[in-house]
Amino acid sequence: MPLQTDHRTAAAATIMEVMRCALTAYDVPSAVLPALHALVERTHAEGAAYVQLSDAGEFVTRGVVGAPGLAGQAIPQGSPLLRALRAAQAPLFYDNTWMDPDTADFPAHGVGALAIAPVLDAEARLVGAFVMYVHSAHSWHEDDAELFAALAGAIGLLAVRLITEESLRKAHEAALRALGLMLEARDTETGGHTDRVTVLAVALGGALGLQAAQLQHLRWGAYLHDIGKVAVPDHVLLKPGKLEAHEWLTMQSHVLAGERFARALNFLPEPSLAVIGSHHERWDGRGYPRGLAGEAIPQEARIFAVCDVYDALVSDRPYHKPWAHEETLAEIERSAGSHFDPAIAQVFCELMRREDAPHPVAAAACARTG
Repeated sequence: MPLQTDHRTAAAATIMEVMRCALTAYDVPSAVLPALHALVERTHAEGAAYVQLSDAGEFVTRGVVGAPGLAGQAIPQGSPLLRALRAAQAPLFYDNTWMDPDTADFPAHGVGALAIAPVLDAEARLVGAFVMYVHSAHSWHEDDAELFAALAGAIGLLAVRLITEESLRKAHEAALRALGLMLEARDTETGGHTDRVTVLAVALGGALGLQAAQLQHLRWGAYLHDIGKVAVPDHVLLKPGKLEAHEWLTMQSHVLAGERFARALNFLPEPSLAVIGSHHERWDGRGYPRGLAGEAIPQEARIFAVCDVYDALVSDRPYHKPWAHEETLAEIERSAGSHFDPAIAQVFCELMRREDAPHPVAAAACARTG
């Protein structure tokens, strides 16, 4: 009895620690990885994975730890294993994949024994599954089975919530990009600008160490950075020559107008609004609309400002011919500490001089495809 009690105490501690880590997760892979690590470390499993129903109707791997048996693999919807799991709606344990028709496909992936637990949504539909496995035939121990079922049940509920949130974010993202492109279509001279600066900003944010949620906020702000131009009259917005002083003031008004419009989107986070409202501020305080300086300018806006200016200079505009790539980087370096955050400008120039740098023309194609 003491041994059984000790095991259950340890299992409870494991579940609590996994939940503590998972509850701070932004997306499904981040949420399931602590559970997968625990399964490999605390059971006889040599590998563990989480698979999820994709838009294409396959169950694709979204997290894997340990032996790579299921890494990169997709389980078709019609798989006998998934049919059995749907029917059972409870964890299933297979001691020998060679001997059971439900698991006939798995020996080819180096999986000799496996356990699989369903993740069901609120309507009891199968949306994902936790899997643990070993290379050879193996009789699953009761303690391993209990921990597996408990972790799959607890983290599965969280995964369902995160799947819903991911779907909502994708819908928001598609709508925001569509809105940005619609606004861009009014000014044919800036065609492709929205996609290009978005890809550049996300690449720079990644190089600066921003996390997934921060990159999403940056991307959303990039899509809508010029939304306020809808309030700028055509004779100003589309003027081919230099703007008069009063026209320039009208053009500058697009920033605060855009911030005001964007606040009507109640799901838009503050960092995204900061990109819209502060991307024309300057490090030396001589920008607009508020004259912010240095680190008083939100980081996302400082990141985006470099990308926005880069794309404006290398693009063909009515008021200037496109600058050469290296000429533009040299100008950004000269403007570091005055126009731009010097640390961000340095990382941007280093990024854009790499062989795998995001290309300003290819950037639009990247955004369109993913």
